[in-house]
Amino acid sequence: MARDLFHNIVRSALEKDGWSVTDDPLNIRCGGVDVQIDLGAELLVAAEKSGEKIAVEIKNFVSASKISEFHMALGQFINYRTALRAEEPSRNLYLAVPLVTYNDFFNLPFIQTVVNENKLKLIIYNLETEEIEQWIS
Repeated sequence: MARDLFHNIVRSALEKDGWSVTDDPLNIRCGGVDVQIDLGAELLVAAEKSGEKIAVEIKNFVSASKISEFHMALGQFINYRTALRAEEPSRNLYLAVPLVTYNDFFNLPFIQTVVNENKLKLIIYNLETEEIEQWIS
């Protein structure tokens, strides 16, 4: 599996934010189909109990056609969310996008409508600081 251009940046940002990456990648088999989600992580609330579990699909949006990349990312997100609901229902799926892409593209009214209608959860990450800027549930 080829890693996304910003894979290591997102992993670093999650770790800085207190997440423990448990799967890189997170492999799921559902209904005869194998899927690989870029990262699986867990937030430890206390030493004796674990907190929220997430899966993160990382997207770069560096091609000339951001709408084409968005279409592909949306399709993957919907498929991965379906697989997680069946196989790991306690894990929440997030789409990780760079801050510049979020500001320039994801704030467009049409994209916001699609994000809201499809209930996409987003992690907005900063490429320069390798930190998470915002969680959108």
